[in-house]
Formats: sequence, structure tokens, C-alpha cells
Amino acid sequence: MNFKDTLDKNPIFGIVAKSAKAVGFDTYLVGGFVRDLLLERPSKDIDIVCVGSGIVLAEDVAKRGGNLPCNTFKSFGTAMVKFDEYEVEFVGARKESYRRESRKPIVEDGTLEDDQNRRDFTINALAISLNEDNYGDLVDPFGGIDDLKKKNIITPLEPNITFSDDPLRMMRAIRFASQLTFDIDPDTFDAITENKERIEIVSKERIMDELNKIILSPLPSYGFKLLFTSGLLKLIFPEMQNLYGVERRDGKGHKDNFYHTLKVLDNVAEKSDDLWLRWAAILHDIAKPPTKRFNSKVGWTFHGHEDKGARMVPGIFKRMKLPLNDKMKFVQKLVKLHLRPIALVKKEVTDSAVRRLLFEAGDDIDALMLLCRADITSKDGNKVKRYLSNFDYVETRLEAVEESDKVRNFQPVITGELIMNTFEIKPSKEVGQIKAIVREAILDGKIKNTMEEALPFMIQSGIELGLTPIKDNKE
Repeated sequence: MNFKDTLDKNPIFGIVAKSAKAVGFDTYLVGGFVRDLLLERPSKDIDIVCVGSGIVLAEDVAKRGGNLPCNTFKSFGTAMVKFDEYEVEFVGARKESYRRESRKPIVEDGTLEDDQNRRDFTINALAISLNEDNYGDLVDPFGGIDDLKKKNIITPLEPNITFSDDPLRMMRAIRFASQLTFDIDPDTFDAITENKERIEIVSKERIMDELNKIILSPLPSYGFKLLFTSGLLKLIFPEMQNLYGVERRDGKGHKDNFYHTLKVLDNVAEKSDDLWLRWAAILHDIAKPPTKRFNSKVGWTFHGHEDKGARMVPGIFKRMKLPLNDKMKFVQKLVKLHLRPIALVKKEVTDSAVRRLLFEAGDDIDALMLLCRADITSKDGNKVKRYLSNFDYVETRLEAVEESDKVRNFQPVITGELIMNTFEIKPSKEVGQIKAIVREAILDGKIKNTMEEALPFMIQSGIELGLTPIKDNKE
């Protein structure tokens, strides 16, 4: 099988081939780019292996490419050259061996065969020659082409060795299966199960990188089911594992919150590629296990799971090395508010409740409503239709109140500085109290967010707290 015609469509490969001839190194296009080329998937990351110094080859390529910058990493023997939107990484062919207590390999110079032997899966061990005498020829020592056709994830060498040497490859196997909707070979999957505890030697950051790629896959539930079945989920994300199972008492049971969460995640994935909205789907019911109670009259309850879940989010993010910034706060907000919109369906609910939701959700109200719709996982078509109709009504109310009051992300006209100047006081708890009283009055619809209405209300509120306003100097 030869890919010369395909390679000729991208001038990068011609430049690399000329450099390979000039420096005298056998050179190959390898790994994920070859796999994606065969699967007709777009890819901008190109990996080049040469039998020699990857840095020397990269420097020659950079020069031939128009004196492009060449980033070298001498301690790793790698280099990277950027061609417009393509990132081309160069490395010398190598063979690896491992110590049991570490996933960092002992690296030695090697041949192309050595380099392909160290690859994680057969579909990633494919190579295409960039050498003059066989330019474009496919090198496939482990039947990777057949595994691509069979949609099969399998290791090139004995899987127990592969996963024991580098346990992150267990996560990568599940990630590729989830991204590509491939199966994992039974022996390979058994080896993941047998070696699952080895994941403990992998850094949280590397694990989360793979987990996030699973979450961003087209059908993320598939990856999570593989994590669950293999036993990895319990080790890397015990809170999610705890959602699994149905308990029955006195003939009353509850839904399996693990599979419900996966369905919500898939529903969100159909509508949005936003990683953090998908995380909100994963965590929206995360506190159901610790809040679960049995009531003989009504059955199982999970009262307050939204509040407790929101309080759990920072701890989960911190332990899993996820960002503790606005991304975490976004997830926390959606977990906390995910039950609020459905409560607005009742006709007797006032505009005040609508204003409060708009105020608390702010610009994230659309993401919240998407999550709420995704949370409908009933198999009863009539019930789903009714729930969706309810959310249509809620969104109509939200739009009407927002149009009238412009309350989303509103800033009260009464500031702390104005309060301190009016009552001639320093920063104190009274300033915060008055700001809160004014904000609540605006959200309740008692006053409008204008100086004309808010200032007299603020002065009266201060007087009721025992403060004395100073007279206007202009009087």
C-alpha cells in the first residue's frame, strides 16, 4: 500500500523527505497522523521518526521550510517545527524499557522496528516511508490496517506488559475506543482490568487529560461504561462510581443515578461541545448518594443534593487537578441551580422568582436551560413531551422578565461608596446589609433599579439600621 499521491498534496512531506536525504537518515511519518489519514479524520499534529537525531533533521527542515523557528528539547531528543496550522514533531527512533515503580522509560537509540514495538496500539504503530527509494510505502508490522477495518483496539505486544510499563495507556485505550467508537480486544481489556491499580503511579494531570478527551468524545457514555467495567472509574473518580446502583425498600426503588447521569451527559453532548457544560452534566447529581434518605410514605428522597453537590465541586476539581477558576465556578453554578427552572412552571410563581434565577444564572442561563432539558431522561414519550413543554413555558417567562427588567447580570445603582458617603461611615457590616436589602428589593420588584427609586429606599433602610444620613451640601 502506497500513499505517495496523498503525501504529494501536502508540501510539508516533500520538504521533510529532502531533508532526510540531505542528513542521511531513514525517516518515517508515524502514529496518530497516519491513523487519522486512513480514517479520513482531520489532523494537524504530525509525528516524524528518523533513524538518527530528530533534532538535526528538524533543524534542516526548518531551514528548508523558509528559516522557520525550530523548538528543540535536548533532554528528550525531540524538536518541533510549526508550518502554519500544522505542528510537526521530530524524534529519533528509540527503544524503551521500564522500572516497575515509574512510567518514565529508560530510552535508547533504536530502529524503526524498535520504535513501532514501543507504540501503545497497533492502529498507532503504522508508519509511512518518506525515503527516496520507497516514498509513500506503508509499514504495518502488527496488522494495524486490519484493526482499523475491524474497529479494534489491541496492543502490539503482550498487553499486561504494555499496561504495566505505562499504565496511562489503559486510559488511552478507553479514550481511543470512545473517540473512534471502536471495540477493545478482549485480552487487551482483561489486561486493563488486571493492571488497573497501576494507574496510581500516573499523575492526576495526565489522567485528567485523557478523561477530558473521553468527555469530549461524540458518545462519552461509552467511555465511562468502559471505565466503570474495567474498575478504573472507582480509582480515578469514586464519587461518580458511587452513583451506581438501585436500592429497594418496601417495594420502592429509585433510578440508577449512574446511568441517568450518563444519559444526561450524552444529551448535552448532542447539543454542545463545551467541556465544562459536559462536566456540569456529570456532576449535577453527584451528591445524591450522600443525601439519599428513605421515607415510608414517599419512598427515596435526595433533598438538598443540588446544594451539597455545588459544595462538593471545588473539592472534586482540586483533587482531580482541574482548574479552580471561572470554569469551576461555572460548573458549580449549574449544579446548584439545575432544579430551579422547573419550579417556575407553577402558575402562582411570581416574577420575583424569575428575576432571582436570571440574576443568579446571569449569562449562563442558556447553558442552564440546556442542562435542564438534557436532564429529561424518561422513556415515557408523553412525559418527555410534557416536560419539554414546561421548559418552553419557563423560557418564555424568562425572556419576558428579562425584556422588562433587564435583570440578567444587573448592577444595582446603589454602591458601597454611595452608602458610606451618604451616612458618613467607614467600610462595615452595615454597608453590606444595606446593599443586600436594596438588591433584594429590586429582585422582589418593590423598587426599580434607578437612582430615583433606589436612593430614598437606601436612606430609609439605613435609618432603620440606626444610621443617620448627612445633609446634602447643596441644600
